Amino acid sequence: MITAIREVRRAKGLTLDDVAQRCVPPTTAQTIGRLEMGTRTVSVGWLNRIAAALQVDAADLVRLPDRPEIPVAAVLDGNGAQAPRREATVVPPRGEPGLIAVTVSGGTGDYRAGDEIWCATLAPDAYYHALNRDVLVPRPAGRFMFGRLIGREEGKLHLLPLGAGARQQVIADPAWIARAVRLVRPL
Repeated sequence: MITAIREVRRAKGLTLDDVAQRCVPPTTAQTIGRLEMGTRTVSVGWLNRIAAALQVDAADLVRLPDRPEIPVAAVLDGNGAQAPRREATVVPPRGEPGLIAVTVSGGTGDYRAGDEIWCATLAPDAYYHALNRDVLVPRPAGRFMFGRLIGREEGKLHLLPLGAGARQQVIADPAWIARAVRLVRPL
């Protein structure tokens, strides 16, 4: 099995020892190195342990032939664009269970026409995860409200719609909301 353990570890700025100590139970840096290099077989158990230590999905550590990787040509920071210090790749975003999308047909707020906003659905007991974030909220008759969740009290959500001069809206007891988690923007 070809893995991307080394690439993910380096991208997170971790040493072999850092990953070894984060494993449950902890292991040695040499073991992690052998698993990275392929001199030791990576079992599903090891893959799950290392994924948990790196705080990624186990699938992110496996290279699949049908999963394209894009080479990183430059790293951009406050000083401009520079060549990466090491060879690196990124994987295009993939869908996950519970995601829904909002497509933007006309610019509003921080969003431009053509943007895709990927949102993770939340049940009422998890609404607090969306405070001060953009959310999609269902309304009666197949309508929706999209805006910044600025508060919640007694089952009512307080949203600030996008755009200048918009007035706060209050929506009572929605069955679910969806928190914006990823913006896909064509340039």
